[in-house]
Amino acid sequence: MTFRIKTIASSLALAAGSLLIAGTANAGAIISNGTVQLGVRDLGNLNQGGGSNAAGSGTTIVGLRSVATNSDSTSPGCTCEGWGVGIVSTGQSGYANDAVGTANLSLVSFVSTPTTAVSVTNVLNGAGSPILQVTHNYHPIAGTPYLYAVDVSIKNTSGSNLASGDLVYRRVMDWDIPSPGSEMVSIAGVPAALGLANGSNLKRSDNNGFNSGDPFSFSPFGLTNVNFTDATGDIGALFDFEFEALADGATRTFSTYYGVAPDKAAADLARRLVDGDASDEDIGLYSYGRCGTGDSFDSFTCTADGGPNTFIFGFGGSGGVLDPVDPKVPEPGSLALLGLGLAGLAGLRRRQHKG
Repeated sequence: MTFRIKTIASSLALAAGSLLIAGTANAGAIISNGTVQLGVRDLGNLNQGGGSNAAGSGTTIVGLRSVATNSDSTSPGCTCEGWGVGIVSTGQSGYANDAVGTANLSLVSFVSTPTTAVSVTNVLNGAGSPILQVTHNYHPIAGTPYLYAVDVSIKNTSGSNLASGDLVYRRVMDWDIPSPGSEMVSIAGVPAALGLANGSNLKRSDNNGFNSGDPFSFSPFGLTNVNFTDATGDIGALFDFEFEALADGATRTFSTYYGVAPDKAAADLARRLVDGDASDEDIGLYSYGRCGTGDSFDSFTCTADGGPNTFIFGFGGSGGVLDPVDPKVPEPGSLALLGLGLAGLAGLRRRQHKG
């Protein structure tokens, strides 16, 4: 019995390992839950080529897109969406943004299904050695069809403990809905006092979506560290975070969210339904992007209530605090790998039986 258990475990590990190795050659994936469509690049940022012509812009690059209207929100005009992570005490960082720049990252693996995508990357120092490992796990959630969760894991592989405030992370995008400059942008949930010293992981926010993913660079557009509603212009959303002390070998997890709802009221409800319970707000820090009231594009006209699309970009928690991912909840990406591994093992056992 012990031998059988070990053999099964080894076969599963081999099957999963083969999938990960094969995934390293994947340039990205377009995934969808039937309502939200995302184009995920292999390093974990958005704006992947190979989609249909988007309404209002004609781009075939998929960023964050509505299946209902085929309108995209991050790829028209500028594929400026990305992330970055860094260590303040050493000034070392790695970041990915298709339009603004990518640096100091090494792909470990990229695997996808029609509905999920998991990117694992190493952040490298000047000598080419890994100092952080970052995982972005894109998957649908059960509570609402209007949102995708992106579970982020940052592992300290630097060989040293990181002090409080030493680890920083950025996510940034330029909203273009459905074409550059047509968008109306809101940011909400920014607390009055920022930073770990004030009990918040949020270090900075801004409406300049053209910033690099590098958390050590910054250029403001004027709406910095404030909440605002329906600002106009060719703008976006930027959020910088700082984290508690992280021991060498330890991992900090949190969730970000991308989505699209038919109007603002539906988007507000979606942010409360992440866990299936509408009595509490699960996404307390967020940006909305919508097209300008009265503007017409192809088959739709934009309305004051956020119709036909209110795009959503947010973070789990409230007051700028990023809640850790619940380790008791199986991640769909992990379940997909396990299922494929089991299927491979079943096929192996059938072949052995026939032989």
